[in-house]
Parts: sequence; C-alpha cells; structure tokens
Amino acid sequence: MAAAYDLCRAGHQVAIYEAAETVGGLAGGFKEPGWDWSVEKFYHHWFASDKHMLGLIRELGWQDRVIFPRPLTVMYYKEKFYPFDSIFKALLFPGLGFGFDKIRFGLVGLFLRLTNNWLALEKYTVNEWMRKWAGMKVYEMMWEPLVIGKFGERYYRQVTMAWMWARLKARTTRLGTFKGGFQRFAELFAARLREMGTGIRLEEPVMLIERDSSSGVINVHGKLVEMYDKVLVTLSPEAMTRLVPSLPQGYLCGLMNMKSMGAVVIILALKQQLSEEGYYWYNLPKSMGYPFLALVEHTNYVSPEHFGGDHIVYMGDYLEADHEYFRLSLEELLERFLPTLKKFNPKFEREWVRKAWLFRTAYAQPVPLAGHSQTIPEIKTPIEGIYFASMSQVYPWDRGTNFAVEIGRRAAKVMSNE
Repeated sequence: MAAAYDLCRAGHQVAIYEAAETVGGLAGGFKEPGWDWSVEKFYHHWFASDKHMLGLIRELGWQDRVIFPRPLTVMYYKEKFYPFDSIFKALLFPGLGFGFDKIRFGLVGLFLRLTNNWLALEKYTVNEWMRKWAGMKVYEMMWEPLVIGKFGERYYRQVTMAWMWARLKARTTRLGTFKGGFQRFAELFAARLREMGTGIRLEEPVMLIERDSSSGVINVHGKLVEMYDKVLVTLSPEAMTRLVPSLPQGYLCGLMNMKSMGAVVIILALKQQLSEEGYYWYNLPKSMGYPFLALVEHTNYVSPEHFGGDHIVYMGDYLEADHEYFRLSLEELLERFLPTLKKFNPKFEREWVRKAWLFRTAYAQPVPLAGHSQTIPEIKTPIEGIYFASMSQVYPWDRGTNFAVEIGRRAAKVMSNE
C-alpha cells in the first residue's frame, strides 16, 4: 500500500491484488459487534522512533489519530514479575544483582544505542558477542531467553548480533497505536488509495507471474490473466519462489535459503481484568515451562471501553512451521494455554473467557544469520519488470509496519526510476 501510494503520486496506474477479504496483511484486524475499535490478529504497536510509519501518517493528515499511552512491561524473575520499561526500572531489576553485572548490562546497552557500525557486529552471533561483552550472567538472564523465544532452539545460536543492535537502536519505551485500531488505519489508507485511482482487488490471489518474452509485458494470473508493465511482489521469499518460478536459479536459491519463523496467537475476550496490577506486556522465559512466549493484556494499554467492556488478552509464540501448534485446534490449544493464566492471576477461571480466536501464519519473523547482508535478494529481480520487497529484506532492522513502509517506498522509487 505504501508502494502504491508513491507510484500513484508519480503518475502511474496501479492495481493491488489481495488474497484476503480485507486490507492490512499481517497488521490487519477484526471487530466484534459492540466493539468501537478493531483488534489486530497479530499484535502490533508503533515506537516513537518509527519515522517511516509516522511520517506517512503525517503526509496523510492523520497524525491526530495516533496516541502513545504508557503501559507497564514486566520481566520474570523467581516466580515474580518486575517492571522493566525504563532504564531506571531496569537498574532496579533484582535478576541482575547490584554489582558489576548491572554495570556491564548498562554499558553494553549504552554502547549499542550509540554505535552506528552494525556491519562490524554482523560477523558475530548474539550468543558469542553478548557472552563476551555483557557477561554470562547478564546474557543468560536477559538476552538469551529473548533470542530463544524469537528464534527457537534451532536458530538462536546463529542469529547475527546486528539484529540485536537494530532492536535496541530503533525501539523506544513509548508505544503508539491508531485510534480505532490498525485495521481502521488500513481501511482509511485503502480508501485514500482508491480516491487516487488505485484498484484494490480483495479476495483475488495471484497464482503465477511471468514475463512474455515476445511482448515484454508481465502476465499476472489471478481470476483472469492480466498484463502489466511492472509488478511488485510483497509476500514471503517462499511465496515468491512459487509465484515466479522462472527466476534464475541463483536468485531462487537465495530466496529459498532465507529462514523464518511462524507465529501462533490466541486472543481472548475476558469478562474481567487478568492482571490486577495493570501489567500490559509479560516477557516469559520458555525455560520456566510457559507454553507461549508472551502474554499481552491489550486493555491495560487502551481502555476496555473500546471493546464493549471486554478485556483483550493475547497469548503468542514464534515457532517453526512444523510445530504441533500449527496443527492443534483452538480448543486443544486452550487446554494447554488457559491453566497458565493462574500464574498471572490465581483467581482466574475458565468462565472468565467470553470468546477466543486463533490466528496462525507460517511467515512472521525472518531469521537473520551471521553475514545476512551478503545474502539479501535485490528488490529488482533478474527478470525485467518484476520486483520483490519483503520483511526479510529490511535487515538489519527487524520486521514491523515501520520498515514495511520504508521498503515499500524504496521499491516504488526503484520501479519509478527504471
């Protein structure tokens, strides 16, 4: 959508093909009767430093619709949760003790925030760099659970330190959202694009993209076969290999070698508040036996009044696509997940759950390995007129709507300049 916006402004005629029934992609959401706001299927928020996303919103004239509430994020330590949403709170966190380890934690964090030389970090893994400079205790307490949670036992020792640098460099404690929810923003953006002349074709998946060597046009096989001068694919690397199988072997191999994690999310509408302390985001160590990576009580961030009085809770995890969570039913997953909620509130009962939803995607978190910058596919593919932009290419930055906007607009510039 960001690419379409810039291409339209440059005078091009643009069509968007969307397989789903609504716009928004992984940032899309849904609404229940009685809700004023939508809820995202896969949890999202913006950081105060998200200049690409917030800049686009300013261009569209909707900056007054962005809000930045201040929720409470907590960290686990010895069966308790401690606030961990500021430097001061981090310094008080008992898991780091009160001596040299805490000083190392602070100095490493300061260095990573100040340096811009991420390429020098790329040749190291998070596992080896953090063990050396932050120390074993700090790494195993603070950073190792995060990396294991994100990338699993298979990949966490291989993830490049440049990813951790980018995560600490770009993120802020202030978290923003759009009044009405992300789906509201996506729908307003889609309406603006339609006003500009963009055709948005919902529930119209593309099956094949190929270039006609004799005419030079790009054939897009959807419900019909239609012709375009240029095409931009914004799906996963794996989907790109299926849509454009005529890509040269070298480019295809590059796509197939890109690793990623999937996501499984259960959303609950509760009849009452789960966290009596008002905690918003719980970072959970899998080593302690939690069946999911994070628990987020969304309505401790924005008011339950927006959701008809429902208290919205997310339980989510990053997993490889062959994990059993991708096969189990909602009810089977609830049997595993719900008993854990007593650890957050001993009073919790199954009867608190008014409704539950399950969302899964095989492509949610790219896995950047050491030397990743040397393996990223170019936006301009070897086939003339076909381009590719995905969250696997925003490196060293992490996936998210901010960098989706950035690479979309960068792709539009590449397409317009050729």
